[in-house]
Amino acid sequence: MEPYDALPEPDPYLASREAFERLISTLADGPAANLPHDELEAHIEQLGRELLRQLMQNHLDHRARKEEVTLRADEGQPLVLGPEGQPRTWWERGHRRLLTCVFGPVRVTRIAYRGRGVANVHPADEKLSLPAGRHSRGLARLAVLEAVRGSFDQASAAIERQCGRVLGKRRLKELVVASAIDIAAYYTAKIPTPCTREMPLIIQVDGKGIVMRPEALREATRRAAAKSAAAGRRGCLAPGEKPNRKRMATVACVFDVVPAPRRPHDIIHPPGGRSEARPTRPGPRAERKWCTASVIRPPKQVVADAFAQAASRDPQHLRDWIVLVDGARHQLDLIQDEAARCGIHPHVLLDFVHVAEYCWTAAHAFHPPGSREAETWAADKLTAILAGHAERAATEMTVQATAEQLPATRRDAILTCARYLTGHLDQLRYDTALAAGWPIATGAVEGAEAVLRLRVLITNGDFEDYWTFHATREHQRLYPSPDPQNYRLTA
Repeated sequence: MEPYDALPEPDPYLASREAFERLISTLADGPAANLPHDELEAHIEQLGRELLRQLMQNHLDHRARKEEVTLRADEGQPLVLGPEGQPRTWWERGHRRLLTCVFGPVRVTRIAYRGRGVANVHPADEKLSLPAGRHSRGLARLAVLEAVRGSFDQASAAIERQCGRVLGKRRLKELVVASAIDIAAYYTAKIPTPCTREMPLIIQVDGKGIVMRPEALREATRRAAAKSAAAGRRGCLAPGEKPNRKRMATVACVFDVVPAPRRPHDIIHPPGGRSEARPTRPGPRAERKWCTASVIRPPKQVVADAFAQAASRDPQHLRDWIVLVDGARHQLDLIQDEAARCGIHPHVLLDFVHVAEYCWTAAHAFHPPGSREAETWAADKLTAILAGHAERAATEMTVQATAEQLPATRRDAILTCARYLTGHLDQLRYDTALAAGWPIATGAVEGAEAVLRLRVLITNGDFEDYWTFHATREHQRLYPSPDPQNYRLTA
């Protein structure tokens, strides 16, 4: 007897093929034929997203069928152990859960392995590395990348434009916070790249005010904000002013540099422009940058973390350590205390950008803003400071203020600048720094706790590597097993 022909295997991607054919038909013969290009783009984007969602759904359904076919083909009941090591003695098909991915919502169907008095186990969940909640890791990754660009509202709007209505603002915040959970462990495990002892090691510490919701303010700031609100709003605020709305974050950065010696005139433009006979020398570039920031942890801890990172790069203290600060006394005290605790004698420099701001304010006390005279005055004083003559510059400006009998308000700006310079002479050794090729200024990083830490992670250039690390850790947290490698189906 001739055997019957076997029925062909049903096409697991039939629905996707039909969706693609409908898209082609719509573009070829449907109303899209008369659409302008912008409406055509939006039409294809919408239908294309649905096609991708259907592909995802078909693939998940295909895997569910294969799981059941494989199980029925095996002889005997496979032994599946739960995370506590107890066996699941029977199985049940058709267990479903929802998953919202970047293409839209899909349904995951899988087999549940069951036991009396213990939770169900779904080996397919582990194979797919499904998240604890409904939203996919790809959607969480997109939430992080959008949230670090601006506000949560902006991130939510950007995701809705790209993926449709797949994620609410509250859940977006939760995904961002959860995504930052492994940053500390990631940097603990990361091995620093070795450097030669000729490369200086740079630490920068700065403070950054972050606008917060009222309930997230520190108590003293919250009370001041409430008092200000009760007294009524002022009619006009200074540009960028946000009174009683900020909470200070501490930002720290560690990086290596190749020395690049410079002169004062490489940094300060002489009045009238530079001479072509003396081309500008480029400054040192930051390499292997590591940043950290926190709006919750105390500044002392952030400074300690920065010194710990620096120590991991130079455990024997063979390199020059340069610390850049903005001149805040509490920061200097924390740095000096941490340096003493670690047995380090770093070179502490004020960020030259802050010094320049004080000098320009003083220049505008003598001359109108934007004038050639103000530019010349500031360039003269800043060049002297870079050459190692900060005390002389402070004396000259106070003598000039007295000689010109400036009004009290303008004289205060001069005295403030002079006190800033004379009070930090030990941190103004720019002549030594320029000759050695050290940096004398660098930028700070902004953000708010989870977003802040993720933003500096991206600034460090570590996001892709971290995301793999985070995904592995998240999988291990969600799917603990007696076998550290995987669940094992054994006969």
